[in-house]
Amino acid sequence: MSFFRPIGPIRLGIDIAMAVVLLAVAWYAALYSGGAEALIAVFMAAALAVRRLSPGLSLGIAWLGAIVQMSLGLPPLAVDFAIFGVLYVTAAYGSRLIMWIGLASTGVGAMTVAGYLIATTTTSPWYRPIDLLMDAVPTGLAALFGFGLSWTAGALVRALRRADDNSRAQERAESDAVAEHERGRIARDMHDVVAHSLAVVVAQANGARYAAKTDPQIATDALATISQTAGSALADVRVLLAQLRHREADGPQPTLADLDALFAQVRQAGVTLAVDIDPAPRGDVPAAVQLAVYRILQEALTNALRHGDGGTVDVRLAWHPGSVALAVDNAASASPLEPRGSQLEPRGILAEPRGPQLDRRGAHGDSRGEEGSRTTGHGIIGMRERAQLAGGTLEVEHADGRFAVRAQIPWKEEA
Repeated sequence: MSFFRPIGPIRLGIDIAMAVVLLAVAWYAALYSGGAEALIAVFMAAALAVRRLSPGLSLGIAWLGAIVQMSLGLPPLAVDFAIFGVLYVTAAYGSRLIMWIGLASTGVGAMTVAGYLIATTTTSPWYRPIDLLMDAVPTGLAALFGFGLSWTAGALVRALRRADDNSRAQERAESDAVAEHERGRIARDMHDVVAHSLAVVVAQANGARYAAKTDPQIATDALATISQTAGSALADVRVLLAQLRHREADGPQPTLADLDALFAQVRQAGVTLAVDIDPAPRGDVPAAVQLAVYRILQEALTNALRHGDGGTVDVRLAWHPGSVALAVDNAASASPLEPRGSQLEPRGILAEPRGPQLDRRGAHGDSRGEEGSRTTGHGIIGMRERAQLAGGTLEVEHADGRFAVRAQIPWKEEA
């Protein structure tokens, strides 16, 4: 721990200026009373000059000056008022040790003042012990009050400064938590947009590659779908990047009205959908619920597109009083994380490349690269977080060659 604390040049300059003024006044007065008082003025001026730079050193100099003053038999001087400022800074700016030493100095100093004054002013042989006590008690209490008040004022400033520091630290922590939450939300949105769009683009591109020689029209349609999907993904990514640049920006978010476009996009990728959706309830469905429903369906259909076996994907969306239930069920391989073959096998317009060279992301958000390594993604984790943020739950089941995602999200009509 450094003996000196950091202090701005302005504050240090103010303290030195106060010390110089005190020294000049005391030195002028000492011209008519003697050099001993000037010496005490030097001690007290030095204590004032370094009081905020080093409270401990300042307290030590003040005590040294007081001891010299008493040893010379000098009466109380005007420069002694500098002691109040020294006790203040020990509590306000000193370390914990210096703060408590300053508190002890208030008591010891008060008793010293009382004893010294009684000893130097009481010379009559007729003074009784009770008379000494009657003089010492009020003198000591007065000194203790003055010293204690200075130290207490410093302790109050110290407590206020600490409370302000704690408040600022809490604000920074809350700001960091909000920023972390926002980064997580944007990461989930980016994953939802990019994973879904790239899955469609990859499937269409491979399908077009196989269909180019036999049916150019199918290849042309596939390229049109790729262009549309990539353009939509680019627009969504631009919205997310705008949110990164402008923290208060709220770009347009998908709603229930966008589900038809989502289903059409998946069908264009060659996936057969069996969609059973209840009519939307009357009233306004909260935006958070609409976004959660859309993103969960988007991720579940992306998994079906990438890891399904080409069969029909069942989509169910049911509105109940106070909640909405959604389910996506499709046939899947024995393990969504395992490659499904070693050859490139066309499957209509999908013709999805299969094999160990393909980086696959499983339904649980895992992927395997060329070396079979697994890394955690945002798939199932993102869907669960979507449901939880809306106050709901999400379950995933993979059994008997089927993969199912089921979510239950509460909602109530917005006023």
